[in-house]
Amino acid sequence: MNVLVTGGAGFIGCSLVRKLLMDGNEVSIIDNLSPQIHGLACALPRDLAENVRFFPFDIRDTERIREPIRRAHAIVHLAAETGTGQSMYELGRYESVNIGGTAALMECCVNHRPGNLKTIVLASSRAVYGEGACRCREDGVVYPGPRRVADMTKGDFEPRCPKCNCFCCATPTTEATPCNPVSFYGLTKQVQEQTALMFARHLGIGAFALRLQNVYGPGQSLKNPYTGILAIFANLARQGCDINIFEDGEETRDFVFIDDVVDAFCRCIRLETSATRILNIGSGKQTSVNEVARAVTGHFKSNSIAKVTGAFRLGDIRHNLADISAAAECIGYVPVWGFHSGIAEFLAWAAEQPCERGGYAGSLERVLKMGNSY
Repeated sequence: MNVLVTGGAGFIGCSLVRKLLMDGNEVSIIDNLSPQIHGLACALPRDLAENVRFFPFDIRDTERIREPIRRAHAIVHLAAETGTGQSMYELGRYESVNIGGTAALMECCVNHRPGNLKTIVLASSRAVYGEGACRCREDGVVYPGPRRVADMTKGDFEPRCPKCNCFCCATPTTEATPCNPVSFYGLTKQVQEQTALMFARHLGIGAFALRLQNVYGPGQSLKNPYTGILAIFANLARQGCDINIFEDGEETRDFVFIDDVVDAFCRCIRLETSATRILNIGSGKQTSVNEVARAVTGHFKSNSIAKVTGAFRLGDIRHNLADISAAAECIGYVPVWGFHSGIAEFLAWAAEQPCERGGYAGSLERVLKMGNSY
């Protein structure tokens, strides 16, 4: 197959492209090599540059992206801005890249009708759910809205039941959970999903929107301060800097290893279908931020102190736990990597990389300046 990967020079993209090449596919990449993600001295990795057709274009440039789209049997759409906190004060940028970029991609598909195209696979996000599903002792499974600033200021970080107003706890979130994003990033991913699936149906081709949980692993950007807590904590621990933890540190995430994510994308690409599906891709397990901090500092034998600050950011969720049974049934997805084996692999790789300094502090300062942190 000829597979086009937008954002193919990024973390997920590089790992996916290597796997696609290993499986004998022809691969094209569209990527504008954004400095926030790739740093200033950015280039396509050498092993990929020698084996793919590379188009260093912006996904919004409909004239330039037309040629690689025309040849594709499958399109994997990864190109996007990804920071939840940053999206709350750079709305125009996130709207333009995420929504506008997806619209440009689908415009080319609709207007130029690539005859070989069979499948579109979109990297969506669990951010579309907002807080997701919770369980209330009185009302069972409920879907809370954004948490209240007044509660969090007092140190009450759990979401409230929308029916009885009691605090509730996380339960696995299925794809049937109503979309209720609490960040602008999450809203743009919801629009991306609807756009890609609607036009895939219009074209009569298959499409998948994969709601990725917290993806991590070797190759993750250590330069991008919006990339996630694993990279941030790894940089801080190696420098012996204190690790400031938001809220009480008991907020949880569903960390999914990069190899499992790549496997999910490949399964979608190989599946011959004209159906459109939304699927959660995660580990189905919860890990707290405090656990992450202990794992990172322990691995590096760091003297960094993990400080629970009680501070919080608008747009952050409390818990993340995916129900992945639909992906198992639809594409045969079963994650192989547990958190402890995956984090060891990631941290061993991170230890060999240059230590990035100052980026996270600068990003946090911008969030504070914009009034999105307390």
